[in-house]
Amino acid sequence: MTVLIVDDEEKIREVVKEYAENENYDVIEATNGKEAVELVKQHAIDVVVLDIMMPVLDGFSAYQEIKAYKNIPTIMLSARSEEYDKLMGFHLGIDDYLTKPFSPKELIARIKAITKRYQKREKDCFVYHDFIVDYKGHTVKIENQEIKLTPKEYELLVYFIENEGIALSREQLLSTLWGYDFFGDDRTIDTHIKMLRGNLGKYRDLITTVRTVGYKFEIEKL
Repeated sequence: MTVLIVDDEEKIREVVKEYAENENYDVIEATNGKEAVELVKQHAIDVVVLDIMMPVLDGFSAYQEIKAYKNIPTIMLSARSEEYDKLMGFHLGIDDYLTKPFSPKELIARIKAITKRYQKREKDCFVYHDFIVDYKGHTVKIENQEIKLTPKEYELLVYFIENEGIALSREQLLSTLWGYDFFGDDRTIDTHIKMLRGNLGKYRDLITTVRTVGYKFEIEKL
């Protein structure tokens, strides 16, 4: 798989490249957003790691141009931890966000999770024992009995499955599933999680609470 690293800081590109190549990824580098857009059109890119603050063309603008050409899994990087940057990124459709300085190992873990998530989207169903989510039919069954979920509960469940093993913040869930302009608060997420867990019955514990962060969907390792 090929990772495109877009950052005007050479040291960051070098470190990420080293860790990515150690995991057998092919790496292509770009120093600004404009260069990144051109490389996406020239190469088969599987994942983009994209800085926000760059010369020539910033990360937000570059992502919009890339997305208009092709939908590629994208992790956004920022030297700032401002809430606006995160919300704006998720509003545009990015898959994940990391604040500098970051752990290269964590970045690689997130790259793996994103590629795994996109591979799952190509499947028709999620199956775990007698727990089945039919993506095409938009149905959920446990022990061959259909479970009635609200549209938002279904969206939450699918998003959790797509992000298996990743701790998702309430902020990320709100901005991704409710929208950038939603004026609710964390209690909205907690309420829907409570209802979703209740509907999942014996599988309720697949959704775990991550203290001070949010929630995680984690399948037991057999």
